[in-house]
Amino acid sequence: MAMDVVVTGMGFSSALGNLQETWAAIAAGRSGIQQRQPFRALPPLPLAMIAEQPATLRSLTLPILQDALDDAGLTAPLLDCGVVIGSSRGNQALWEQRLISDGSDQQADQDPMDDWINLLPNAAAVQVARSIQTRAIVSAPTAACATGTWAIAQGAELIRTGQCQRVIAGAVEAPITPLTIAGFSRMGALAKTGAYPFDRGREGFVLGEGGALLVLESWELARSRRAKIYGTILQAGLTADAYHLSAPNPEIHTAVKAVKLCCDRSGLAYDKIDFIHAHGTATALNDRTEANILHHLGWQAVPISSTKGATGHTLGASGAIGVAMGLMALQQQAMPPCVGLHEPDFALNLVRPGQTTVAPNKRIATVLCFSFGFGGQNAVIALNHAAAR
Repeated sequence: MAMDVVVTGMGFSSALGNLQETWAAIAAGRSGIQQRQPFRALPPLPLAMIAEQPATLRSLTLPILQDALDDAGLTAPLLDCGVVIGSSRGNQALWEQRLISDGSDQQADQDPMDDWINLLPNAAAVQVARSIQTRAIVSAPTAACATGTWAIAQGAELIRTGQCQRVIAGAVEAPITPLTIAGFSRMGALAKTGAYPFDRGREGFVLGEGGALLVLESWELARSRRAKIYGTILQAGLTADAYHLSAPNPEIHTAVKAVKLCCDRSGLAYDKIDFIHAHGTATALNDRTEANILHHLGWQAVPISSTKGATGHTLGASGAIGVAMGLMALQQQAMPPCVGLHEPDFALNLVRPGQTTVAPNKRIATVLCFSFGFGGQNAVIALNHAAAR
């Protein structure tokens, strides 16, 4: 028998702070994006950095985990807790440092093989698994910018199918590296002044650091320990375009299929969606394609926002951050605005600063979160208010 999956804790980090700090800043229309020059060989550009120096995957993961456990009222060890934590860049920052170093930073008694293993792309999932001492399933999915959404969907499925009663799921990303910046700059994808999702003057995306880890539990387990509940994870829709290495398919049919699969599996009528957290990268092509998807589905009137104008684009972690923002919308009964939006380029109901509250006769009960990644990775997940029984 399928189980309801609820969220009982969230750990979060962005250039704007923890979950509560980030939510408050976005609600006030503030952005964590600043002009930075972390690498002398590269020119300054807008970045959403957490500190003065670029973060590493190691430095981000455990503090986010601890916040999630504290928020859920849990302490390690959690021997039966599943782990599904992804990252699209993994430890690329440290790999780049290794490639340009002469090996002098390695301690004399350090096993080179052990160091290499700790730098694999699954490092965040392994770090969490070791910290909570789990003996359950540990997974580290990678699906480009859809990674975080994919991880949460997989974590929820582990509970829904009875394989776990509790799972820590999400994604963490530390993408500010010389190679990442140089590569995206060569593609012409990076903004020069800031991130302006769905705006007529959008320039491209801004790299951001951070992540979100969610404590997922079966409704029965959450009820038995009287845990607070942010909301319910419904179903997801996952498809792939098989069209281009980096560009979305302009025919949009596989992305639309992901949305429809999500809604149909979740039992949601298309006219019952209250808020959509869009992917909204602020690139010319991606925003136009996403707007076409929303128009195709007839959702011009549904409130829509992208928070990447405030947090930057955290690549593989962006889906998990989007889900966290969607859950906060359910809990706070308010919608995060589309920070950076000045002159909309599309006929959509984009949420602006100062327009975040819900009308007196309305309620946010159902939220969709979109993620669209390189390689045509399409991921859509549905959230609902806390299960009531």
